[in-house]
Amino acid sequence: MPTVTVADLSDGDFLLDVREDDEWQAGHAADALHIPMSDFVARFGELTEAAPQDGKVHVICRSGGRSAQVTMYLAQQGIDAVNVDGGMQVWEASGKPVVDDKGQPGTVI
Repeated sequence: MPTVTVADLSDGDFLLDVREDDEWQAGHAADALHIPMSDFVARFGELTEAAPQDGKVHVICRSGGRSAQVTMYLAQQGIDAVNVDGGMQVWEASGKPVVDDKGQPGTVI
């Protein structure tokens, strides 16, 4: 499975967060698209509308398990997707910004 580390990500990379609503509300990357894994198939069209046509979709969850499953699904659909190893836990530990639903500093749960 294609995997990248948080350190490999650049500003402007398309980030898809597949954690559940409570996790997202507590803290997420500011520019990420949020589609919970539990709703993913039903909301797949939102991703195809938002994702860059010629770029990668970087899929992230809390630690990497759910995002790995979604990455495999996306690859089966012909989408260039990679799993972000370590997920939001590593994102936060690396000092990358985490915001809550109100745009204030958030935390990863």
